[in-house]
Amino acid sequence: MDIHTLEKLVVDALEDIKAKDIEVINTTKLTSLFDRIVVASGDSNRQTRALARNVQEKVREAGGTVVSVEGEESGEWVLVDLGEIVVHVMQPAVRAYYNLEELWTGSSMRRPRSAVGAA
Repeated sequence: MDIHTLEKLVVDALEDIKAKDIEVINTTKLTSLFDRIVVASGDSNRQTRALARNVQEKVREAGGTVVSVEGEESGEWVLVDLGEIVVHVMQPAVRAYYNLEELWTGSSMRRPRSAVGAA
């Protein structure tokens, strides 16, 4: 599956379940492990698990592969590894603490997903 198609599929799946503050970070120049990181917030353990499950279902329905999933038990931070894209669904307190956006962009300023995803 094309990276842009997969990225849109992931963002749409997150928006379907009302994820908040969806950020897409292009990591092609930072690591060879994956091309994008998608970070999103859910208000509760139940919502973060539902967001992660919806991403998995939509990717599988489209013929994509889910490499692995971590953190579904607690639901505070669920990671969905899609190979080219790694999706982090986090509760707001956990997201603020780990601040992945700053780690991967080198900036503490939040940017809209269209600016972050642009290559």
